[in-house]
Amino acid sequence: MTTTLIVVVIVSGALVIGALWGLYGPLPDPVRGFLVATAGGALIVSATLELIEPSSEDAATWAVAAAVALGAVVFSALDWLVDEVWGSSSGGGLLAAITLDGVPENLALGVALIGATPAQVAALAGSILLSNLPEAAGGAKQMADSGQGRTQALGLWVSTAALLSAAAIAGNLLLSDAAPETLAMIRSFAAGAVVASLATEVFPEAFREDRQATGLAAALGVVVAFVLGQLG
Repeated sequence: MTTTLIVVVIVSGALVIGALWGLYGPLPDPVRGFLVATAGGALIVSATLELIEPSSEDAATWAVAAAVALGAVVFSALDWLVDEVWGSSSGGGLLAAITLDGVPENLALGVALIGATPAQVAALAGSILLSNLPEAAGGAKQMADSGQGRTQALGLWVSTAALLSAAAIAGNLLLSDAAPETLAMIRSFAAGAVVASLATEVFPEAFREDRQATGLAAALGVVVAFVLGQLG
């Protein structure tokens, strides 16, 4: 449990650090775009090696594929709801968007920590950390630019960090005795949601802000996640 808490605090703490950076520090768009693309590349590797591949060892291939597809469908539907109904640039919309993206990631992180050492989940935890930092920085900066007070914006991101931490801890505690097939389905569902978020949110946003360097940053993220994965 101690290992779980340490990993969760580090990963979710990146949201708070990122928000502070976006609200009070310099954040040129190209820098944020590069970081976002790097995180996206890392998450590609993590979703494959830390979520989908282990799931295929405990469940049938067709079941894993179906769960991945379901995760992508659910994310895409809810993402549409955030954009069209709540407005992704509003405070509530931003909270919904980050929560929608972060809950599957952090739930999967909690599940991955079951019976594993920190080294075995280094790629996934590191990838989520890399993703949270620029995401929170850009989101907090956007909220401040739209006229929302810095204190209110920071409070929103702290609350989001607490919510995502709870998701990871819940995944670790509530599912510790779950059947391997159940864990495989949860991991696969989370992987589908993560992949959908990369396609619809992460890489398009990175390209808008960093243009051609996005490809280099994504490749860098792939290498970083692969190296971290080898530590396990």
